Amino acid sequence: MSETPLPQDPQQAADTSSSAVDAAGAAPEAAAQPLDPAALVARVAELETELAAKQDAWLRAVAEADNIRRRSAEEVLKAGKFAVEKFSLDLVAVKDSLEAAIAANGANASLENLASGVELTLKQLVSAFDKAGVTEVNPVGEKFDPHRHQAVGMVPADQEPNTVVTVLQKGYVLNDRVLRPAMVTVAQG
Repeated sequence: MSETPLPQDPQQAADTSSSAVDAAGAAPEAAAQPLDPAALVARVAELETELAAKQDAWLRAVAEADNIRRRSAEEVLKAGKFAVEKFSLDLVAVKDSLEAAIAANGANASLENLASGVELTLKQLVSAFDKAGVTEVNPVGEKFDPHRHQAVGMVPADQEPNTVVTVLQKGYVLNDRVLRPAMVTVAQG
């Protein structure tokens, strides 16, 4: 903090103090006038009303944010709980067809009728898989991919090394995410 030297002349000191007040933006006469108590009371009441309105708006905003957070958490919970609802409805039809085939087997069903019923049931299941985004992985002739295939063994073959020779169990993918890797044998190098 720098110190300003005090002037030796009293007139110069009075001019310096009045210029400081003028520089602050207040007229020296305004400071001398008395404040109106009624105006101050009215201004305080006005500010208190404004404060109460802003506090009310803030409380409402906080409550609304809490409600949105709670509803979002409930919706996420419901989405996870009922995500497989459509797929389950498609599988119920497959189960009904299998039960009908078992019931028909006991009542003089021919082998051809039973086979055609099983084929129709398989079509229903494939349709349910397609609707749900489940696709079959049958990688015969493809290059072995440890992320999508499970090698059970290596066999001598005329194919390129590390190529899938046979599929022992098909794999399944749900929207490009492996549900079950295909169980395969791979050509030896």
